[in-house]
Amino acid sequence: MKVLKFGGTSVGSAARIKHVAKLIAERGRNIVVLSAMSGTTNTLASIADYLYKGNIDGAKETALDLYDHYAATLSELFANEVGYDGAAEAIKQRFDAVHALCVAPFTVDKEKDLLAQGEMMSVAMMRAYLQAQGYRVGYLPALDIIALNDDSEPDTTRIGEALAPRLADADSFDLYLTEGFICRDARGRIDNLQRGGSDYTASLIGAAIGAEEIQIWTDIDGMHNNDPRYVEGTTPVNELHFEEAAELAYFGAKILHPTCVQPAKVNNIPVRLLNSLDPLSPGTIIHNCVTAEPGAKAIAAKDGITAIRIKSGRKHLAYGFLRKVFTVFETYRTPIDIITTSEVAVSVTVDSTRDLDRILGELRSFGTVTVDTDMVIVSIVGDMHWKHCHIHATIMQALSHIPVRMISYGGSDHNISLLIPQAYKVDALRALSAALF
Repeated sequence: MKVLKFGGTSVGSAARIKHVAKLIAERGRNIVVLSAMSGTTNTLASIADYLYKGNIDGAKETALDLYDHYAATLSELFANEVGYDGAAEAIKQRFDAVHALCVAPFTVDKEKDLLAQGEMMSVAMMRAYLQAQGYRVGYLPALDIIALNDDSEPDTTRIGEALAPRLADADSFDLYLTEGFICRDARGRIDNLQRGGSDYTASLIGAAIGAEEIQIWTDIDGMHNNDPRYVEGTTPVNELHFEEAAELAYFGAKILHPTCVQPAKVNNIPVRLLNSLDPLSPGTIIHNCVTAEPGAKAIAAKDGITAIRIKSGRKHLAYGFLRKVFTVFETYRTPIDIITTSEVAVSVTVDSTRDLDRILGELRSFGTVTVDTDMVIVSIVGDMHWKHCHIHATIMQALSHIPVRMISYGGSDHNISLLIPQAYKVDALRALSAALF
């Protein structure tokens, strides 16, 4: 059995839903994970914003516009009326839930409940449509399966225990549907796996059942060797090691959510990135095998980076200085992307400025602090072992005309990362493509 995940654009219209329904039906008894219809989560977030600000009328009006959109989609999807009534009732129930949440006071728990409605609507529509086509569809409610533990991490044991009895009668169904993204926390409240979490759902389910393969279906034919929005002539990467895929996902490749990699890697389950608009394309296979020649495979860029340098007030870096610095970031739960050090200073980058002022305030007690904003991390990923002498030389020569604020090299055998000003991003991506590919 395989796990197939389809993103919001893949189910973004009646035509796309029909196309995906045919695609998954042809592939046999698998578990299919669906995201919310494209635009839905953003609209639900807008409704939440209205409610936090006390504008209940604005929230209800936005919800009504979204309902009209779904009603139009249903009319097109069920043009022959078969299955329409059941789908319409299911969607109405979801919007009844949205309407019931449009009250004051609005809380974080209510927001998570609100955001969960999108995925449930996608599954309701797809299930009704497939059943109307004569398929036996098993429903695996994500809110009954995907659970978090007390540390807000997926409870893999509970996920496996919840899935086992539901898959025991697999012969009764042609395929299974479930929602991505949504889950319950350790206290049973509705929660989610954060943006992009549908990939994570697919990986967690795949790991729990020992899936043959996890497939992530999007609207592009695999992981490209550079960002096609900025660089012409990019090509899909045929295969990646899990470590390489994780680096690319974390440092800006939007096709794959970073959290998706670990459960599949640990359980040695291949992940395949495929194009729902071109199902015959081989896409990109991600696994634990290393077969390619040394060198760069792909380039990614991560925007919105802030660089912070802390220079010690003493001539020599005092014992405990680094620990104190990192403790500040740990206190504010702010991850560090890359780090460089010298005898008297340390530079780090972060992609969140939520608590930046408070972080900087505490860091100033250790030394002089300088900040650079509007930066970009450009990552070159592949077999980048330090013994391959030519790689770093080629990279630096390609960027000889671009100011480089930081270089992270040697922390990973799969990645060389450079911090540059945002204004040089496109130039850097194009120069690296020309030099490396």
